[in-house]
Amino acid sequence: MKVVFHEAFYPVYAADPAAAAGRMEAIMEVLTPAAEVVEPKPAGKAQIAAVHTAAHIEWVKREGVYEVAALAAGGAILTAETGLKEPCFGAIRPPGHHASSDSAWGFCYFNNMAVALTHLKKKGKIDTAYVLDIDLHYGDGTEEILGAKDWATVYNVAAAGRSAIMKRISIEMETCRADVIGVSAGFDNHQKDWGGTLTTDDYAKIGRMVKTATMHCGGGCFALLEGGYNHRVLGQNALALMEGMQGGW
Repeated sequence: MKVVFHEAFYPVYAADPAAAAGRMEAIMEVLTPAAEVVEPKPAGKAQIAAVHTAAHIEWVKREGVYEVAALAAGGAILTAETGLKEPCFGAIRPPGHHASSDSAWGFCYFNNMAVALTHLKKKGKIDTAYVLDIDLHYGDGTEEILGAKDWATVYNVAAAGRSAIMKRISIEMETCRADVIGVSAGFDNHQKDWGGTLTTDDYAKIGRMVKTATMHCGGGCFALLEGGYNHRVLGQNALALMEGMQGGW
């Protein structure tokens, strides 16, 4: 399985948990032996402007994070394009699901998922897309940008308790029909992270459910890193999801 990553994601770029030192190292130490690492290029101005206003882009520049945010968006595009052919994981940062068209919060700047799927749609590579957001926090930015699009479905897993979360995802994947499924892969709902709920094996099961859904509808799948802040378990959780997406049942 391919993992999209660039060494420019290693340096600390802001004072928040998503940008913390050692976070990407903790992921790549686990993923690198198990995958083929592919290096992305930054998203172009037009690709970013397709989902974000000029005022928002200027704000990101003033924050001094435009280069790494554009690289993350470019990584998302490469991950999504690869996902049409084979499952792919984007080990990218900054995260993106709290970035709306004209604002951002929650450690996000550009909405990586929206940039990637809009690119696929504009290039005629997909007709429909489905976003499964498994992060602990609601992906309000993705909902704001893609929620009203007739070609996109955005599902944030809003449920309390491990069994309820897994059941909701199972139901969604059993009925999902789309050309591509993009997973907003936040791991902060792990039992040893902020949410304290899911197990590492649960992420493998989620990956398998996603893969099975793509087999039913003849589509592709990919995942983009969002949250997840316990460096001791983050890499194993990402690997579990990645390996699950390779399988299916």
